[in-house]
Amino acid sequence: MSPARVGIGVDAHPFAEGRPLVLGGVVVPHEQGLAGHSDADVLVHAVIDALLGAAGLGDIGSHFPAGDERYRDADSLGLLAETARLVARAGFRVENVDSVVVAERPAIAPLRERMRERMAAALGIEDGRVSVKATTTDGMGFTGRGEGIAATAVALLFGD
Repeated sequence: MSPARVGIGVDAHPFAEGRPLVLGGVVVPHEQGLAGHSDADVLVHAVIDALLGAAGLGDIGSHFPAGDERYRDADSLGLLAETARLVARAGFRVENVDSVVVAERPAIAPLRERMRERMAAALGIEDGRVSVKATTTDGMGFTGRGEGIAATAVALLFGD
């Protein structure tokens, strides 16, 4: 049996005018997007940090720094695919990813399957090995006040 490694990722971004809302690599109909250097996809960013953490490869900022112009408005799914390559080069394969989006709105359920498909494709794994869930904070905190969106992810890797 290959050694198993687990990583956790968390990300949060405030809402911003004049940007599309991108979650899980899907443009989500909403009146505001999220502020960030790249496309600000909090869900994908949390998954990236979970993968990098499990592989012992640092965090998203060490590989794709916000101050680097190469990543301005970057497609986070491309960054996820690059992360999958980094993880593979480190001798690991992605077994599964479980994630949670924390937002009062928009509703995630109608786009959940597409998010799973897009992230699984970027990772090179089957859709069934990527889970996307959503929850609210019942009006508490910055997400509850509708100021932004947060996401958490857990990744399981096996050594080759």
